[in-house]
Amino acid sequence: MARKFQVTFDCADSDRLARFWAEALHYRLEEPPDGFATWAAYWADRGLQEEIPDGYDSVVDPGGVGPGIWFQRVPEGKAVKNRLHLDIQVTEGRAVPVEVRRRQVDAEAERLVGLGATLVRAVPSGGLPDYYAVTMLDPEGNEFCLS
Repeated sequence: MARKFQVTFDCADSDRLARFWAEALHYRLEEPPDGFATWAAYWADRGLQEEIPDGYDSVVDPGGVGPGIWFQRVPEGKAVKNRLHLDIQVTEGRAVPVEVRRRQVDAEAERLVGLGATLVRAVPSGGLPDYYAVTMLDPEGNEFCLS
């Protein structure tokens, strides 16, 4: 049986990245456990008040299918290229003409730039005439792709 997992991002501002990725993936901010008005109240109850800022630090798939994502605050900044990144499919794939997919990808890239992402470059087709993708950076410089 396949195992459930979550993806974890090291970051400086967990609330900002949680909000960005919730929008990017059409996820939702994970609500604090029952009995707690905020995540800060939950973590304070666990004795971690000093280490945990107020705000959100995780997002979940509203349909319960995709993995959860947790944003872990760390003191050091990002120093090198990610060894792992998310590839987000925003089109219906090769069943749709590449010109249509290009417009869809570019529109989503523009939306995400408005949310704080940075457009890096269009990914070359690598000789595939029906391929189009863009490479982007989230607000803290983590690479991801749209196709």
